[in-house]
Amino acid sequence: MTHADLVERLVAHRTVGSAPREQLEWLASCGTLRRVPAGEVVATKTTPMVELYVVLSGHLAIRVDRGTGARKVMEWHGGDVSGLLPYSRLTAPPGTTTTEEPTEYLAVHKDCFPEMIGRCHELTAIFVHIMLDRARRFTKSDFQDEKMRSLGRLAAGLAHELNNPASAVARSAKELAARLFEVEASALALGSMRLTAEQLTAIAQLRAQCSVTGSHSSLTPLERADRDEAVGEWLSEHGLPEDIAEALVESPLTVENLDALASAVDSEPLEFALRSIGAGHRARRLAAEVETAAERVHSLVAAIKGFTYMDQTGTRKPVVIGQGLADTMTMLGAKARAKSVTVTVQAAADLPTVEGFGGELNQVWANLIDNAIDAAPASGAVEVDAAAQDSSVVVRVIDNGGGIPEEQVERIFEPFFTTKPQGQGTGLGLDIVRRLVREHNGQIEVDSRPGRTEFRVTLPRQYQEGAGGA
Repeated sequence: MTHADLVERLVAHRTVGSAPREQLEWLASCGTLRRVPAGEVVATKTTPMVELYVVLSGHLAIRVDRGTGARKVMEWHGGDVSGLLPYSRLTAPPGTTTTEEPTEYLAVHKDCFPEMIGRCHELTAIFVHIMLDRARRFTKSDFQDEKMRSLGRLAAGLAHELNNPASAVARSAKELAARLFEVEASALALGSMRLTAEQLTAIAQLRAQCSVTGSHSSLTPLERADRDEAVGEWLSEHGLPEDIAEALVESPLTVENLDALASAVDSEPLEFALRSIGAGHRARRLAAEVETAAERVHSLVAAIKGFTYMDQTGTRKPVVIGQGLADTMTMLGAKARAKSVTVTVQAAADLPTVEGFGGELNQVWANLIDNAIDAAPASGAVEVDAAAQDSSVVVRVIDNGGGIPEEQVERIFEPFFTTKPQGQGTGLGLDIVRRLVREHNGQIEVDSRPGRTEFRVTLPRQYQEGAGGA
């Protein structure tokens, strides 16, 4: 291809074609035309970026691996511009760039950039706009990827959290059906015994006592063994079946209560009376267990809605920091328990609100607390504290882990930098945290030494007009 032909192709180029012709002639003279077959690696994250690519034809794509496999995050076709751009601070691409089909592009080395900036103002402006747009697209992709990874981690914890109460509901409901059948059968049997009013009253009193007093679920193993023995001996002395013992042991009835019933009711109806009382008590306990488990599921769903701010419009609103921290800990509770890490959260009830997006701030708390749990040793501790300070609200997340090496503290907010082992971190979490904090006009700081690392987020408090504060 002649120089004149190359200039004509640049004139027809969708991106750079609007620049003055003399600038395109300069670009053609400084660049190197390359023809690359499909499947060729053009750049990797381990090689420095030194060239600008004016794509004339074909198809380029960059794939980034953030711990879940390589994924295409951006692509370029004929008429696009890629590679290193003037004023860009990138030193290496975030992933691997390959040709998806035979591709032709003009490569301009960065050594030509100073001359371009000095003499090709329109062309430089085009490249700067491309750089800004590319940065926004990468930032959006980074945020979405990290958000999905974070949600994946939270979903795993929530699956465990929801599984426990859901299993309890299923288990208790299944047993409840059997107990209700036993209640009905024993009630029918008692009804056929033609009991006197005094006998029915004695049975009703014990049934009511079971309802009011509660159960013996809090007995220690030794106390339960003693009670098993005492109830078993009492049943044996009165010639009653041993299978009644289980329900009676769980009830609050004492041997004296049983003696009182035995003195009022003959031996034949006594068995059915005890079965009715025991089955009724057990049925009420099972119903209470179902209610407790259902309430737990309800609270988890409420925490999920609170954490994600579902059904909320995309406008800034007053955000209650304490509630956000509580919802976040509900999401991360299973992870902390699995590692035996104690997490304490302290936030004053009268803590001022901040103005912003609650879901985004909860993403900040989730990243910081999740990292703190990772950093803390087994059976370690994480402290989360939110307090008002002058015109701000300050949230501190502190762990008692090994600390961050001094030479790495300044880099932890850099994109793709991580102190975690390969495959366990993307290096995007803290970068996104800093972006979100800045979007809320706040700042984030870190102090670290062996045994104590503190991340400190400072956000401006919301002031209400005429109220003198929030």
